[in-house]
Amino acid sequence: MSAPSPLESLRREVDAALDAFVASRLGPPGRLKRAVRYSLEAPGKRVRPVLCLMAAEACGTPRRRAMPAALALEMIHTYSLVHDDLPAMDDDDLRRGRPTLHKAFDEATAILAGDALLTLAFEVLAGSPLPAERRALLCLELARGAGWAGMVGGQAMDLEAEGKRVGLGGLMGIHRRKTGALLLAAVRMGAIAAGASRRKMDALTRYGRAVGLAFQIQDDILDVTGNEKAMGKRLRKDAGAGKATYPGLLGLERSRRRARALVDEAVEALKPLGRKAGPLAALARYIVDRER
Repeated sequence: MSAPSPLESLRREVDAALDAFVASRLGPPGRLKRAVRYSLEAPGKRVRPVLCLMAAEACGTPRRRAMPAALALEMIHTYSLVHDDLPAMDDDDLRRGRPTLHKAFDEATAILAGDALLTLAFEVLAGSPLPAERRALLCLELARGAGWAGMVGGQAMDLEAEGKRVGLGGLMGIHRRKTGALLLAAVRMGAIAAGASRRKMDALTRYGRAVGLAFQIQDDILDVTGNEKAMGKRLRKDAGAGKATYPGLLGLERSRRRARALVDEAVEALKPLGRKAGPLAALARYIVDRER
């Protein structure tokens, strides 16, 4: 039996906290609540919230203080998947091994559930027990990572690039926003929740940038080499949609080397944090070794 990933115990904590939030904060059962619960309960890796919790601990604060930020990150990520799967976007019918939300419910409910998750994320941050200045900084960081200059902007760039010739610089620009920005925000939000020093924040920022790009490269590799059942979603659709990918641009082996080099860069960036950053280093290595 293989050893559990560095995600596993923290993933369970995030799952329990999400379940408790939905049960206690979302009012009586109804169609929208069932849809939100369906989306959040899907068996995801929880990489973003776990990065947030690990970063907070690496900065010397108990991870429970960063849990509201971790939940907000997973809500944002989940909303983005719900909307990405819609017929107007990627038109997917399978996500995390289950029917996508618009297939399990309907398109209107899927749109509303995504909207609810987006706004709930900022409600969780604004209502957290952290000092007001940190709450404001967390909201700002999440908005930047998820919005115009981050995930949403990257998704728009990705759509505009379909069927066009995209060089390596252009592809990196898309993915630093579409995928990397929210992963970077996750690490920085853990540091903000901890009240980290500038030195630690700078180290975690370098780590987050490298890990965010490595994660996307591995996703592109798995879209070519992965198993659909293990991945829980349709594969090999990016090439069919005319999207630029790292394997398409560099080939599989060069893409693997680039991902490993980025992980080495991420681990090197953690040195100012000492031993407390060990879990973050292990998570970076897991990101390029994962098979789903």
